[in-house]
Amino acid sequence: MIRFLLLFLLISGGLNAMALQNDTSAYQFQRLKINGLLAERSAKFGQYDLSLNARTGIFGLQTKNDLRNSNEILRGIILSDNNIFRELKILMNYKDQEVQQVQSNASNTNKRIEGYMLTIKKLQQQNDELKAKTAQVAEKKDTNTYLIIVLGIIIVGWGIYSYTTTRRKQ
Repeated sequence: MIRFLLLFLLISGGLNAMALQNDTSAYQFQRLKINGLLAERSAKFGQYDLSLNARTGIFGLQTKNDLRNSNEILRGIILSDNNIFRELKILMNYKDQEVQQVQSNASNTNKRIEGYMLTIKKLQQQNDELKAKTAQVAEKKDTNTYLIIVLGIIIVGWGIYSYTTTRRKQ
């Protein structure tokens, strides 16, 4: 029975590991997505830095187009930051979900272990009770055996006594 319980625990643990691996792959995909967004943001920031140094005007001054271009790149950086924050929130939700799942699995495992321990304790008590009953039955059987032997001796003795008394009378 213990082998069955251990086999059950191993199988359920394997299924939980497979489910956790699927969650981890989603988590990894989300991390890769965020890393891509961060690389894109870094590239945009490099473009912004270059645009700030761009001076296409007369006497090497910045023109309105240079400033507009810089502002558009800065606007793109801000939008990238917003996307990064949104994806980070999703990533944190994945992480929170994983933590909750691990806690839930730990709680369920503890409950099952406690249930198994209670079952084992109950079975041990039943086993002890059956051993005690077996000992009582064996003791009663021995008492009955002695009683039958004593009754048998009394009957045989009475039979011999009756036989010898009837033989003497004749």
